[in-house]
Amino acid sequence: MNKFILLSLAALALTLSAASCDEQEQENQNTQSTTEARTLAPSPFSADSAYQHVAYQVAQGPRVPNTPGHKATSTYFTQVLAGWGIPVTEQKATITAYDGTALEIVNIIASYRPEAKERVMLFAHWDTRPWADRESDEALRLRPIPGADDGASGPGVMLELARLLSEVGLQNIGVDLMFFDAEDYGQPDWAGDPGADHTDTWALGTQYWTKNLHTEGYMPKFGILLDMVGAKDARFLREYFSQESAGNRVTDIWRTAAELGHERFFVNKMGGAITDDHYFVIRNLRIPCVDIINYDGDFAPYWHTHNDNMDNISKETLQAVGETLWQVLQDVDQGHIQ
Repeated sequence: MNKFILLSLAALALTLSAASCDEQEQENQNTQSTTEARTLAPSPFSADSAYQHVAYQVAQGPRVPNTPGHKATSTYFTQVLAGWGIPVTEQKATITAYDGTALEIVNIIASYRPEAKERVMLFAHWDTRPWADRESDEALRLRPIPGADDGASGPGVMLELARLLSEVGLQNIGVDLMFFDAEDYGQPDWAGDPGADHTDTWALGTQYWTKNLHTEGYMPKFGILLDMVGAKDARFLREYFSQESAGNRVTDIWRTAAELGHERFFVNKMGGAITDDHYFVIRNLRIPCVDIINYDGDFAPYWHTHNDNMDNISKETLQAVGETLWQVLQDVDQGHIQ
């Protein structure tokens, strides 16, 4: 995945006001008190199911636009979602990559309770990096990566959440599950001027959607991005753009994770600023978004290498993320989260 703008913690400290720090301290206190006050029922989220969805995607091979694996995976998504009775929109387009390559992309949008006015947006990218930028073996650098964590883990969790929406359901809100394409086709460092700003060469499917909304005037309460959410010992810190656009929702999510016993994964401290899919949703549409991403000063050693395979995927991590999000959706539905 991209991770192409990373602001240092020192730079972030200069941008955060004293008021923000005070608010953060109060949020931390609220998190602790709420964790002690509420006991939650066992979750119906199945890590086994989410894991199988991840494994299926990886088994198709790299999911780079214009490849058979890409086509097979998009078909799988639409069939699974439609099988659960959730209306699906396939947003197909031909877009141009940084190098002039024409990419046939498809954003897949599943709308649970499309009639509901109050909505939450869950999203992830499902394509894989066409190159292995951080591969130590030069012979492998130009080959596409498997993308088990960076590409398949987010959609795997979302497909299991779709099952819960279909079988258990919510009473009041609607949920849009968005699988965005061509996130990872961004310009590599070896192409062109490495010092130039390549930001807009990434997250192409998300950028396309922000300019061609599936529903006119679409404005959910907030969005949650799932990116690299399946690794063993993953650490999800409070990402900067998320904190700035949706700080209260970050607190809600991290508090809920703590209530469920997942503080080891959802670490309640500030991380860096990562220009991911959520950045473009915030920038272009002003939709508050939270990025749940495994980043703690650096990315995992397998990131953008051929070692991003199923060996790194943990059912425990998938369970932590999935049941946290399911509880968040229930809390929004019941008015506990505004």
